Amino acid sequence: MQSAEPADSVDLHRRRFMGAAAMIAAAAELGMTGPVKAAGSTTLPAITPGSNTSFGALRQVEAGVLSVGYAEAGPADGTPVILLHGWPYDIHSYVDVAPALAAANYRVIVPHLRGYGSTRFLSDQTPRNGEQAALGADIIALMDALKIQRAIVAGYDWGARTANIVAALWPERCKAMVSVSGYLIGSQAANRKPLPPVAEQAWWYQFYFATERGRLGYQENTRDFARLIWQTASPRWQFDGATFDRSAAAFDNPDHVAITIHNYRWRLGLAEGEPQFAEFERKLAEVPVITVPTITLEGDANGAPHPDASAYAKKFSGPYAHRLIEGGIGHNLPQEAPTAFAQAIVDVDRL
Repeated sequence: MQSAEPADSVDLHRRRFMGAAAMIAAAAELGMTGPVKAAGSTTLPAITPGSNTSFGALRQVEAGVLSVGYAEAGPADGTPVILLHGWPYDIHSYVDVAPALAAANYRVIVPHLRGYGSTRFLSDQTPRNGEQAALGADIIALMDALKIQRAIVAGYDWGARTANIVAALWPERCKAMVSVSGYLIGSQAANRKPLPPVAEQAWWYQFYFATERGRLGYQENTRDFARLIWQTASPRWQFDGATFDRSAAAFDNPDHVAITIHNYRWRLGLAEGEPQFAEFERKLAEVPVITVPTITLEGDANGAPHPDASAYAKKFSGPYAHRLIEGGIGHNLPQEAPTAFAQAIVDVDRL
């Protein structure tokens, strides 16, 4: 799950744009009284969570240092949308979102991040690096491999952070963004600063992973660990065993534990990154403002550590709107509230 850089509180509505964004700001928030639409957007049919259980056959493409496993749906000439999952989840977070967007004529790409599912490193010699810039670079490499010049990027948890990084470092490749829990770009310097005790307690697993005991514990109990995170991060989501098992299969990836442990140790400055990402990390440590059209989302029952929406609004300088999704929605927002997430994609495309 994600940590975030604090930012000054601002009035979320101060920078609403006239036209499409103003309509969003004036409407009730999505999930409270119905869909909020940008000017000229399409209202998607309601999606019942759990309606779909499979993407069908996955595809595989060499991209950068990886062979990336991904699902694809929709017309090949549709506007590309790249949907990015979090930890410890997988592409099934979007199993209901993807077909809805495909039906709305989007080309939907849902990749397994490094360390998940059928995604594999091409070389045994490549460091199993989980630092944030590496994951961002993976998405640019994937876009290059698929000959996608610009895409809407969207995600939650690790996926939201990765979408933020793509939008911040490569805005020319990013048409728009949907980000659960807002602005999640971090830095090792910021993560050296202690938090209040209640906040530190919420990050218990990060400190656990800093130890060899934690690495072994995650390796030996990966599925039980992930189930616990699902339960605490989404306390009102009544997922069943089959739903969990479909995602948990992705954790059998031989690099999953190494990527997870490196990611959290890197955040605390306990593990080194790779030299080729140093300049990217320097730019990210400056907490760059994101200029592309953005909609941020938050569930009203998110049990994972996350910033308040007022803390990150000024980090978005382009057309921007924030939506609170009600109804007991937790951390895995696209799987728990697929209608809200898919509608945000359609609407941000019109901002």
